[in-house]
Amino acid sequence: MSVLSDIAAICYPMPGPGEVPDDIYSDVCDSIHAQREEMIRNLEAAADADSEENEPLLSAIGIARYRKEQAEAEIRRLIAYGREFTRPRPYVLADLAAAAGMSISGIRTAYGHTEVADVEQTLGRPPRERSANRPHTPDDTGSAT
Repeated sequence: MSVLSDIAAICYPMPGPGEVPDDIYSDVCDSIHAQREEMIRNLEAAADADSEENEPLLSAIGIARYRKEQAEAEIRRLIAYGREFTRPRPYVLADLAAAAGMSISGIRTAYGHTEVADVEQTLGRPPRERSANRPHTPDDTGSAT
């Protein structure tokens, strides 16, 4: 195996026994194989363009880091949605924390004005208004579900 094949296999592992239903196992394996081949082509093309700047392993790590950052940003936007846009009440902090694998205090600080603005722009509507008579409290018990 080449380094590129090794990297692609690490990034796109085949499922183990029982991880995928038998009736779709072949399709899943075909899809993973296609993802591996695409990654190999992309790494080869990048290395051919500038081998010093695009070392395959370091490029793969950078790509994985980028995907991680994108996933973290998506989680922050989803938390902002759950806290600021759901009606009639926000999701419970504990429920969001469990789903995100975070602490309740982490959920409180996981998003800010930027994420709220991103969700507002995406949805084309403003966040729900907080009642002046009902201040935001850390021990929310309301749930949008």
